[in-house]
Amino acid sequence: MIQDRWSGKGRGGSEWELTRTGDGFDLRQDTVTVQIPAREAARIVVERRWWRTRVTITGAGVNGREQLGGLTKRQGQALTSTINDALLQALEMWRDGVDGTIADARRDLVWITGETIAALMAGRPDDTAVDLTARCSDLARYDAHIVRSRLDVANEKIAAASIATYRTFFDKVEASPLTEEQAQAVVAYDNRVQVIAAAGSGKTSVMVARAAYAVKRGLARPDQILLLAFNVDATAELQARISERFAAASLPSEGLKVSTFHAFGLSVIGQATGRKPTIAPWVVNGQDLAVLAQIVDDLRKQDAAFGLDWDIFRLLFARAGNDFSQELVPDAWDAAQRVAGLKTYRGDIVRSHGERLIADWLFLHGVAYDYERPYVHDTVDQDHSQYRPDFFYPHIDTWHEHWGVDAHGKPPPTWTGYEASMAWKRQVHQEHGTQLLETTWAGVMAGTDLSKLGDELRKRGVALKWDPERITRSSVKPVTDADLLRLIRVFMTHVKSNDLSRADIDHRLKQDGAGTQRAQRFVQLYWRIHDAWQERLASAGCVDFEDLLLEATAHLEAGRYTSPYTLVMVDEFQDVSRARARLTKSLLRGSSRHLLAVGDDWQSINRFAGADLSVMTGLHDYFGPGPTLRLTTTFRNHPAVAETAARFITKNPVQLFKQVFSAHPHVLSPSAHEGVQVRWVSSTAEVPAAITEFLADVDHSVRAGAVSAGRGGRIAVDVLASIHR
Repeated sequence: MIQDRWSGKGRGGSEWELTRTGDGFDLRQDTVTVQIPAREAARIVVERRWWRTRVTITGAGVNGREQLGGLTKRQGQALTSTINDALLQALEMWRDGVDGTIADARRDLVWITGETIAALMAGRPDDTAVDLTARCSDLARYDAHIVRSRLDVANEKIAAASIATYRTFFDKVEASPLTEEQAQAVVAYDNRVQVIAAAGSGKTSVMVARAAYAVKRGLARPDQILLLAFNVDATAELQARISERFAAASLPSEGLKVSTFHAFGLSVIGQATGRKPTIAPWVVNGQDLAVLAQIVDDLRKQDAAFGLDWDIFRLLFARAGNDFSQELVPDAWDAAQRVAGLKTYRGDIVRSHGERLIADWLFLHGVAYDYERPYVHDTVDQDHSQYRPDFFYPHIDTWHEHWGVDAHGKPPPTWTGYEASMAWKRQVHQEHGTQLLETTWAGVMAGTDLSKLGDELRKRGVALKWDPERITRSSVKPVTDADLLRLIRVFMTHVKSNDLSRADIDHRLKQDGAGTQRAQRFVQLYWRIHDAWQERLASAGCVDFEDLLLEATAHLEAGRYTSPYTLVMVDEFQDVSRARARLTKSLLRGSSRHLLAVGDDWQSINRFAGADLSVMTGLHDYFGPGPTLRLTTTFRNHPAVAETAARFITKNPVQLFKQVFSAHPHVLSPSAHEGVQVRWVSSTAEVPAAITEFLADVDHSVRAGAVSAGRGGRIAVDVLASIHR
């Protein structure tokens, strides 16, 4: 029975009528009509409840859900069949739309972007609530995963056809013909494309060629293309390359913008506000550390407590570890005692960061102590050797134990027998009536145990006088003011680049759990310096680089500056900070925007300048989905260097994996390194002598004609890598 109209009464007795139309269904209730497109027909659900049939329609009515009654069983079956027909029709139309998109893209050789694919997939009718098996014998044609796969395959064919069609262009757009990998990176004109480029693999050629390709194909005008680089030299090189290669290809380049992030940020602020800001001259001239030194000096003069906190952190806590449970990495060796450990300012070799911090605190306060002096009474038995407490204060006949325990008095679970040893040592002192002072790692890092230790020593007649100048009598180099200032500047760059507030930092410290007291001390110092830095900028009417990027981004996000750029390319993406990433993301707001991010996480060396490698390794999480392509052929390095560097770097599981191949031939036989030794060193102290000896051997071998430059590079990497073994 063919039926295209159903009617009945809903809740409250109101009359309703559902009519099948060419585009879907119309639901009329009293004088109100709601249209339901065929692709949304699954919103209409027919349920048989005993002797009645109920129709539920979502997205209709005041509450977004309407329940209708009044249909017979036969009418309900007819409505179900009609709903299935409507959905199948909608699926066929959707499939035809996908087919048309693919056909047009393959005909015009235009990449089907992720944005287009997402819109297509979002427009797919929802058939999960209905059974179409009786209406369609080939439902696989409409399966979302299969259709998505077809779109991906279509892009692969479009890329191959584009490269073949424009091969002459790719051979001439740069001084050297583009490789297949480079050409792939050019024609993959998606919304978010990441290119992971090996060192010397021609990433600049990809950026220049992509800009030229976009103009040649009409994908973007020159004034819609923006290239962002990290320094003026790189910008000048890119601009020169583009002008030269566009002219060689008879393409216009006027209006194409190549800029540093900071110069672009200045232009955004200027256009958004009518007032172009001034970057602080001490930042531009690289005098930021000198200004920080002035700020710290002023704070020390204004506030003695700040000066004390600065010196305590610099001389004591800056050298302490973050977690007492981590495996100790020794920095000194006592040949006489055959003991490896941490060297104190007084020259002792101690066994933990906590012990070193206490020993240095005692030294800087002028307190006489013995380290691990044998206990005054014999404790040797079948279970114990002679007891050696951590510290002994000879002038007051008092012993001191420092326990490696947390705030709950617990040692790490792997320290078997530690609590029993603590109990035995306490019992020894109790039995012999000797005085014992106790500190814990948690208490020392919190600062409470150092205060208590000072009080106990004074109570027993020990004079304490804090004197940082005592450090001049030590052979151990402390963390200097300059070292700490550099750390402050790096931290400031990251805080400002990530737009972190005090609350944000406090939240992160709380998440870290144990060991945050050291960080808390640093952060307290930092905010005093940060505020003084900001006051100096404000009084000079200037900004620094980080504030500049954040302000420019704010104008973009607020719509006070509308970006004309549809193609944005970023060079050296491994060095992007969060501030640069946020600025880039704000440029991509809206539809039909394209990002090409080119970089090599293996070459990330600018963390000190605010670079955040996770922006690159998690690019698609931050910017959106898209293809990740690789340039794996290096034209710079010989095979030996490329292979050795790859083996070394890929030992870090966080690095993005890629194989690197050299365009140069292998010039060394497998036996070419015979007769040359690689020297393995056991500590950093041995490195200078090992490198000197190694270089002398290389020089001798080169003179003898036995070692090539490629092989020398490989051996050098092995020697340097051995430092960390």
